[in-house]
Amino acid sequence: MRLVVAFLTCAAALTVYASIQTKHNLGVEAYPGETEHEDSGVPPDADEQTEWCFAKLRYRNHPMYSPSAGYRQSWGIDSPKAERQFSMGVKRLTRIHTRSIEEVINLSNDEVFNYPWLYAVEVGHWYIDDHEAAKLREYLLRGGFLMTDDFHGVVEWRTFMEGMEKIFPDRPVVDIEEKDPINHVLYDLVNMIQVPGIQYWYTGSISEHGGVIPRWRGIYDDKGRIMVAMCHNQDNGDAWEWSDSPRYPEKYASQAYKMGINYLIYSMTH
Repeated sequence: MRLVVAFLTCAAALTVYASIQTKHNLGVEAYPGETEHEDSGVPPDADEQTEWCFAKLRYRNHPMYSPSAGYRQSWGIDSPKAERQFSMGVKRLTRIHTRSIEEVINLSNDEVFNYPWLYAVEVGHWYIDDHEAAKLREYLLRGGFLMTDDFHGVVEWRTFMEGMEKIFPDRPVVDIEEKDPINHVLYDLVNMIQVPGIQYWYTGSISEHGGVIPRWRGIYDDKGRIMVAMCHNQDNGDAWEWSDSPRYPEKYASQAYKMGINYLIYSMTH
């Protein structure tokens, strides 16, 4: 805990990257409604070959959340500040050789197979077609790991599951038990709490869209390895992004860092 607190208290001094929706190495044409921005701070190790870097899934919005209906492209929320602050935490709290800049993963090519850990945000807005579902299924069955985060309530869960059922129509979603190795690979995650987004600052409410009970769920392979970890009714991405703000409570940020680090170490060792 002391190491986590130490990281959080000095995060403001360490963070030199602007919180804008910058994407590194997109490689394909932008989706409708998506815009590009100049990056204000590319670190010197942007192309370094490291043991791990933050891989973020790029997807299209579900039609009910389309840009034409006034929604932003949801896959890039919190970018790049959340990814880069979390990566700084991995550097400080582990011995994993970590790149400072994120990698955006498109399922139109095979780049995903180079990354053991893949993160997808706001998956209550995603749309996964049959080709993308097949690519993710192959990735996960070959040893990949997908962490999904920042989706809330019944409606967003249903939209998320539309995609998951294309990926794994025959595998159940189950609660991850507290005793599961993923909760103890580095930090012992017990008595976990709901991690809110920054809407908490304005509303005073920890929950969003009626999602009052946090859930840690997963899909396992035939050998008992978690392939997909689902962080429902919580927002760890905001906790990473705003961990340098005195307005964001340390207890939420600390848990978000611990859980994310446990998940990525699990992905590299199981």
